[in-house]
Amino acid sequence: MTATPLTQDRLKALLHYDPDTGIFRWRTSGTGRKAEAGNVNKPRGYMQIRVDGKAYYSHRLAWLYTHGTWPSDQIDHVNRERADNRIANLREATQSQNQQNRLTKTSTGTVGVIWHARDARWQVTIRANGARRYLGQFKDLDAAVAARKTAEREHHTHRPT
Repeated sequence: MTATPLTQDRLKALLHYDPDTGIFRWRTSGTGRKAEAGNVNKPRGYMQIRVDGKAYYSHRLAWLYTHGTWPSDQIDHVNRERADNRIANLREATQSQNQQNRLTKTSTGTVGVIWHARDARWQVTIRANGARRYLGQFKDLDAAVAARKTAEREHHTHRPT
């Protein structure tokens, strides 16, 4: 037996969502207060709310609450803050689009720019349309970062500005 999917009507009966703050509050609670709903999922940093025994990410609930449908794919936090669920900060995105908006994870501060010790140069790559593209090697870090930024403007057209 499968559970009935959560609908916008059911969600609105249980919770109030403030699109300007991104905060959900229970409409009723045992104390009579409208307590804030949810908590941060520690490993990933996303807000979660348990509704009818099932855990949901708050950003997906904000989309359902506001638009009346579940997102067709992923939801991207435009400002990269996973707990910021203001509707203005959320957009539907494919996995590729979502990855274009990820935080930098390299020592250079720029995704796709790494030090290539054997050649003593900065190596630059970019992932576009599911394929990694080699952009070259540079003696100067600034030139490498500039090459990467140029490639991002060309290939990462869905990255928020």
